Amino acid sequence: MELLAGSYEQVLFGFTVHPEPATRGDHQKWTPVADFTHHAHTASLSAVAVNSRFVVTGSKDETIHIYDMKKKIEHGALVHHNGTITCLRFYGTRHLISGAEDGLICVWDAKKWECLKSIKAHKGHVTFLSIHPSGKLALSVGTDKTLRTWNLVEGRSAFIKNIKQNAHIVEWSPSGEKYVVVLLNRIDVYHLDTASVSGTITNEKRISSVTFLSDSVLAVAGDEEVVRFFDCDSLVCLCEFKAHENRVKGMFSFEVPEHHVLVTASNDGFIKMWKLKLDKKVPPSLLCEVNTGARLTCLGVWLDRVTDAKKSLPSTAPFPERARTNKTECGNMVQEEGTPEPGSKKPASTGDREKPAKGARLVPAKRRRTTALLEKKKKRKMQ
Repeated sequence: MELLAGSYEQVLFGFTVHPEPATRGDHQKWTPVADFTHHAHTASLSAVAVNSRFVVTGSKDETIHIYDMKKKIEHGALVHHNGTITCLRFYGTRHLISGAEDGLICVWDAKKWECLKSIKAHKGHVTFLSIHPSGKLALSVGTDKTLRTWNLVEGRSAFIKNIKQNAHIVEWSPSGEKYVVVLLNRIDVYHLDTASVSGTITNEKRISSVTFLSDSVLAVAGDEEVVRFFDCDSLVCLCEFKAHENRVKGMFSFEVPEHHVLVTASNDGFIKMWKLKLDKKVPPSLLCEVNTGARLTCLGVWLDRVTDAKKSLPSTAPFPERARTNKTECGNMVQEEGTPEPGSKKPASTGDREKPAKGARLVPAKRRRTTALLEKKKKRKMQ
């Protein structure tokens, strides 16, 4: 497996971890080994997502970078959004969904790396999105103080809820029967069947990351050193433990044989792996830690296994077609910038050398970095 963390210093860190055989007691240790550091973006990293083959990173430089973890090479950059990339989510091996400060949610073909659909999702920034385990629904929150439900089968907005505050995180539970919406230090728990708040959890400080450990237990981290486990049904805090020396910026949980693991990343530069107990009232034990020496902003774990190879968004979804010319109100489809006219050349896909369509393209990383440097020089001359 590989631990991946983005930083304010524009670097993506990769550490390989080889799990040791299970032993009795709590003294088992795993050893992370530095695999790579990659400085591809021209601004701090803001999001990372992982599937069975690729890792993608989003940045304040408005681009999405793709890394092939099987071949250990950079795959190029997606240029479509205008604004910081705020969230990235894979669904299976075929689709990537991105959200950004331009208010757009984009659906990408993760084989050809083409933008299949561009949705004007929010009147302000898209701050977070989450895909239902079935792949039929998605949730997004934005700075327009709305929670929006998206019908991915039909590719349209299904429901809009005014939440009176700017939410910055939304997350489905593993079963998809409930979801949580985070507003500053408050977590509202919703049930899918009623779409209404069933309870509220209050954290001591602003929340920066949440992850479900089970369908009822939620791990919560924020602008403090502590991680807390909450029961989403009783709304009580099951346990808390000091995880870092500074605020926790990202968490990721997964299961391997005989282990349920929680990974945390912090502004203190450390990535830590914790072995969870069956009883979530008992704090986890530390498996390993590594110091990157950077201020970490986002976290992902590449497990090098094909667990989602057959998962893709519903086949009835309109995504395989290019975006239609239908520029309407917020929540409906908008025409993808640079959609080719009939008879024009098809936009370049992975490996093509022809110039891609403007606004939704795969750009070689070296060319993009050169362009960015030239733009900076022009701005300096104009000042």
